[in-house]
Amino acid sequence: MPLQIYKRGRVYWAKGWIEYNGRPIAGPYRRSTKASSEEGARDWINHETERQIRRYVVGDEPSKTFSDAIMLYNASPKAAKQLIPIVEAIGDLSLSAISGALLKSLGPKLKPKASTDTWWREIVTPASAVINNAHELEGTPLIRVKPYDKFERIAQDKRRGKLSRVERTPADKEWIEAFCRAADPYNAALVRFMFETAARIDQAVSLEPDDLRPHENKVRVKAQKGHPESWITVSPQMMDELLALPAKRPKNRKTGKFMKARVFGYGSSTGYNTRWKTICKRAGIPYLSAHPAGRHGFFTELVVRQGVDPVTAAKAGRWSDPNLPMRIYAHAETDEADIRARFRTNHVQDDAVQTPNSKKSRKE
Repeated sequence: MPLQIYKRGRVYWAKGWIEYNGRPIAGPYRRSTKASSEEGARDWINHETERQIRRYVVGDEPSKTFSDAIMLYNASPKAAKQLIPIVEAIGDLSLSAISGALLKSLGPKLKPKASTDTWWREIVTPASAVINNAHELEGTPLIRVKPYDKFERIAQDKRRGKLSRVERTPADKEWIEAFCRAADPYNAALVRFMFETAARIDQAVSLEPDDLRPHENKVRVKAQKGHPESWITVSPQMMDELLALPAKRPKNRKTGKFMKARVFGYGSSTGYNTRWKTICKRAGIPYLSAHPAGRHGFFTELVVRQGVDPVTAAKAGRWSDPNLPMRIYAHAETDEADIRARFRTNHVQDDAVQTPNSKKSRKE
């Protein structure tokens, strides 16, 4: 019987034989496709069928190693830098021998003082991308890796003596105003722009004069984090503030050459840090980096303080899934002591007014 799919629990399975020219060449199968959708299961069957037919026609091919898969992968400069120590560790291993557990075990070896989030971002993710790219191009094994759980994260934090996922303090209107009173016009406009639009720091500092449409109160922000380039609407006051800033040409610190003119005058997404620390110290407020001042502050201000529904706030901040900002960017602001005190509050109940008739009925 040709391969069929059926569902067991949340996962689709495959059973039957793979046929070629009317005769079985592989099987019998009774195997999980590891897919949670019928479409994913059919993709697995198609890939497995192609692999077995190729194996039947041309014989077993030499197994590809991780180093071979690297040659098929078009890595960005950042990903290439992350992949160098990974190749040195597992480059000679065949792709079929690399499991999710093996990739996760590289974290303690390559970055013993890093958090599990860093391991996932800088080791597991780029290595998985290389392996799955080879799967798409050459039909080599696909890999799926189970994320580090909270127990692994807590254990690693204990080993390195440092907490990961420390909750950020979001900016509020008072912090923004105090910052702006102590800041120069460029940095005041920068922090207001991010607080109002939820723009990321790289999107903000990349703004050029041509990215402004004053008559429409629109600003073009570049693509980032899987979101396309888009035009976002700002308040008229914000647009006036942006137009009042003479554009500056920052210098590229690596090449020494001047870059194209930018609205806020910064040449990189980290150039603001030192200046902001000085401004916060002068204003007598705690230092906040761009992300909690902008994106975290934006969502907390709308949802927690102003009661805007999360779906609307997420759309305005260009989050595709409102559950993500609710989980990460919305910060509760109720004092814990106040919550506990609510359990000790005596609720005063009005005494029932007794009438002569009620007294009489009680005697009876």
